[in-house]
Amino acid sequence: MSLTLISKTQQKQGRIVAEPGSGQPIAEHALLGEKFKSVREMTQSLAAGLSAEDCMVQSMPDASPVKWHLAHTTWFFETFVLTPTLKDYRSLNPEYRNFFNSYYNAVGDRPLREQRGVFSRPSLDEVYAYRRHVDEAMLRLLESETPKELADLVTLGLNHEQQHQELIVTDMKHGLAANSLRPAFHERSAKSEARDYSVPKLQWFRYPAGIFEIGHDGEGFAFDNEGPRHKTYSQGFQLGSRLMTNAEYLQFMLDDGYQRPELWLSEGWETARTQRWEAPLYWEKRGEQWWNFTCDGMRQIRLNEPLCHVSYFEADAFARWAGCRLATEAEWEIAASQLPKAGNFLESGNLHPAAVADASGDNPQQMFGDVWEWTQSSYAAYPGFRAATGALGEYNGKFMCNQYVLRGGSCATPQSHIRASYRNFFPTSARWQFSGIRLAKDI
Repeated sequence: MSLTLISKTQQKQGRIVAEPGSGQPIAEHALLGEKFKSVREMTQSLAAGLSAEDCMVQSMPDASPVKWHLAHTTWFFETFVLTPTLKDYRSLNPEYRNFFNSYYNAVGDRPLREQRGVFSRPSLDEVYAYRRHVDEAMLRLLESETPKELADLVTLGLNHEQQHQELIVTDMKHGLAANSLRPAFHERSAKSEARDYSVPKLQWFRYPAGIFEIGHDGEGFAFDNEGPRHKTYSQGFQLGSRLMTNAEYLQFMLDDGYQRPELWLSEGWETARTQRWEAPLYWEKRGEQWWNFTCDGMRQIRLNEPLCHVSYFEADAFARWAGCRLATEAEWEIAASQLPKAGNFLESGNLHPAAVADASGDNPQQMFGDVWEWTQSSYAAYPGFRAATGALGEYNGKFMCNQYVLRGGSCATPQSHIRASYRNFFPTSARWQFSGIRLAKDI
């Protein structure tokens, strides 16, 4: 994930704005302080029902323990905001600077990623004490007028933490799924009950050929990989009206989709054979029925829900089987750029993709939330991209290799975190994220 800020919004230090819904003026630094508290509280609410043992689980090298997420997001504010800004700031433990570093070479050494789950110390209580220590210093800092450069850095840290909120959900889900007891991440609620919708017929929306602008438009926050905004030529294309469902993927499986090499990319076929894939991640055959593991435990597959937890290889093979293809990221953004940012997000508390009631209308449905949508676009720099100098510039430039772009957010993405220009990226074999399929085809 990128950790470098783009923001062209011109702000003045201490400018007074209207507090939403109150009619009363409030200083911008106070709004930032409230945003800081809100994001930090959301992170801890995700971990509130977990035991200390839960928070140590690391089920694979690509995932991290919840305890590490809680500490690393705190480390970000201490390392990049408090230590350079406050002369009298004292760390709770100076050794945390390296211990909770992720992969910032400019900051210093760090433990191997795959070993994060073996560290019983510091304890979970000590990690929460670390969070309180940093939060108190951050809130004192944000009580005063905040220079724009510092406000931008804090905003970056908050968006970084929102990325880790989603990772807390996906990493903990993967860890609990590895337990044969299949324990739930959270208690089942009314929101998780089945909605008895029939699957709406797939329709196609046509987009003419032309020259379009894509990328962040310069207003508000964005990560650096979302820019520079630039022109791109797009052939005419069609985009599916909704996400692909479990029912449709079952048809692919029943038609021997996992046994037909002509549908698969060469590396995908070898990966599927080596990993013995026969269904999406978390699916289990019980008798004649397919079940899947969700954040509220095992449940029978609901045919009308969006498919999720498939790799790029599976998405590409399914699209080829369906006589279609995946959209390019430019096509996806062209279609999404004028749509409202509405959908099933982290705030719903569902933590699972929701069935769409109606896929009719003038625009595609489910473009935001529910599942990240694989595109056929390799993750690469936009024309004119330059990584920022210093530690915060390390992320994007060095990860623009061997990854594919996903768009739209998921049911574990905070709603305020996503936008049409947002570029997520993962390796082609990754399946533990809430990743799904929307079909496209040429005109």
